[in-house]
Amino acid sequence: MERDLDLEQILAGANDPTPPGHRAGMIALVGRPNVGKSTLLNHLVGEKVAIVTTVPGTTRNAIRGVVTREDAQVVFLDTPGLAKPRTLLTERLNDLVRETWAGVDLICFMVDAAEGVGRGDEFLAGELARTSTPMVAVANKVDLLRTKDLLLPQLDRLAGLLGPDREFAEIVPVSADTGDNVDRLLDVLVSHLPEGPRLFPSGRASDQPEAQLAAEIVREKLIARVEDELPHSIAVTVDEIRPSEEREDLVEVDAVIHVERESQKGIVIGRGGQRLKEAASAARRELEVLLGARVYLSTHVRVAKEWQRDPKQLGRLGY
Repeated sequence: MERDLDLEQILAGANDPTPPGHRAGMIALVGRPNVGKSTLLNHLVGEKVAIVTTVPGTTRNAIRGVVTREDAQVVFLDTPGLAKPRTLLTERLNDLVRETWAGVDLICFMVDAAEGVGRGDEFLAGELARTSTPMVAVANKVDLLRTKDLLLPQLDRLAGLLGPDREFAEIVPVSADTGDNVDRLLDVLVSHLPEGPRLFPSGRASDQPEAQLAAEIVREKLIARVEDELPHSIAVTVDEIRPSEEREDLVEVDAVIHVERESQKGIVIGRGGQRLKEAASAARRELEVLLGARVYLSTHVRVAKEWQRDPKQLGRLGY
């Protein structure tokens, strides 16, 4: 994966004064679905740049979050979890993950310490062992362990996942949810980055366009309300965020919710439109914080037949 950063962004970052010994680089957050990658990213960045749900496999983009300190700048990529390729969408997401591994300075491999290191972690570690990229391992969700003595067996098993010929540079236990030991993890990650100037200007938390962030926020609120029915069949697009022509303090956001079948429209909308209204209201409140303005959010539900398996539909939806 090439560092497809905009030239203007690079120059803006490089022109920021950086002290001698300053470190900078890109780190991929890698792990099974639902191990807490998005939660960790948001905690590290200090604001929400990735949606968080209880449904595994809801991250669909390599989301960049930027952490800038006086001594370092870290560009994190929250990658989709590697999954069995049942659809064309999953195949493309798996390709995205592998491209990301090859193009970063460091891989942060995460496991769920509370659930225990399992076969999915073993498979993913085997895939990672084929790369030459340095790796730091993270045992997340330590706050959910009943007793602390349950952690050591998990750390021992984690240490041996790469096989006899590879090892993790370091292993760090954390709780992304509570923030426990996350500051130490950041110090460890920075220590393994090369010296170099900043890639982004100071104060930048993410390079995602506002429209993409808005679409993800709407999708997050919908998934929270349909997670038992069709979370992976929902895609959301926002083509434009524009100032209102009628009110100076208002921003208008038009979101289109795409489902795969006509029968799914009713599930998203809910009885009397209540489910969609609740999701839109929750999304609007968060968008007002993101955009720093009052928001008028309009939503439309459309059928994009079997979009997860259709190359043309996937392209139109940005995958």
